[in-house]
Amino acid sequence: MQPDSQTTPASSPSLAAARAMGIYIFALTALLAMQLGLAGADALFPPNMGRGDHSSPVALDRRGAWLRALPVENGRWRIRADLDRTDPVFVSRVIGMEDRRFFQHPGIDGLALIRALGSAALHGGHASSGASTLTMQTARLLEPRPRNIGSKIIEMVRALQLEARLTKRQILALYLTLAPYGGNLEGARAASLAYFGHEPASLTNAEQALLIALPQSPEARRPDRRRENARAARQHVLDRMIRARMLNEAEAAEAESEALPSRAPFPSLAWHIAGQMAASAPTSQASVVTTIDAELQRRLEPLVAREAARQGPDAQVAALVIEVRGRAVRALVGSGGLGRDGGWIDMTRAVRSPG
Repeated sequence: MQPDSQTTPASSPSLAAARAMGIYIFALTALLAMQLGLAGADALFPPNMGRGDHSSPVALDRRGAWLRALPVENGRWRIRADLDRTDPVFVSRVIGMEDRRFFQHPGIDGLALIRALGSAALHGGHASSGASTLTMQTARLLEPRPRNIGSKIIEMVRALQLEARLTKRQILALYLTLAPYGGNLEGARAASLAYFGHEPASLTNAEQALLIALPQSPEARRPDRRRENARAARQHVLDRMIRARMLNEAEAAEAESEALPSRAPFPSLAWHIAGQMAASAPTSQASVVTTIDAELQRRLEPLVAREAARQGPDAQVAALVIEVRGRAVRALVGSGGLGRDGGWIDMTRAVRSPG
């Protein structure tokens, strides 16, 4: 009797399909396990957002003019970036100079990484081309570490974690909040106010180039202390802008001729009430808007100071201006000056006897 030779061939397609299905299920299970493992590791070791969450509170007048800010730890000015109040040309140039594929990559730029590795191989292991994305730089600013290979790997992991948690716009705002600009200045907004005397809502080409150059070497390029270094760094960025067709040679020459800034103190109007309002501002906000009118406040403060001086060294004077309709406080001068005895006390709130 002949064996049934038709059963084996007939069953082979079913066996192959079963094996394929088994491989597919195994791969799917392994992928799921890897994703769960990564999610678990991410939950156990999240990025430390403390520095990004803790910024200098800022009080603005009713039209958005700066009144007063308060420093953070160690007297540092870390003023939260407000992209809606930041020159959009400057923002686009930061991306173009630092990370032109910022909106395409997931936190790590594979093309830039390959280029950097190839460049290092050609130069005997010395890095001659950077691969840090803006997200990686933000990760480094959140958690500063020694500059070595191990730290770079951690920055890559952290960059992926940041991209999973934040939008590109949030990452960009975080970078512009934490970037160092020399001394105790952190963030483009603090740098613009200290060096240029105004918010970064509108910046000249020279101002933009300097703000782009400073974070790479903030102490060595400080315009108030290392003027020649600052000028050379600004010129280098302007040259790069020409090559990237962000501006022409005539515009670059005009920017090069612009005087380098020094550092000025931050504006401080309505010292008492603005300080109180700034201290009460939520940490998630870039600033808090008050009802104060900065122009009226600016005119009233010297009047109160002169009146206090006229009344003698032991006198104090305060003034409060309230708009009748709506009862909004438009100006508040708490004392005749911080240099006078008790000048730090807000006399408009002090409890005192009548008469």
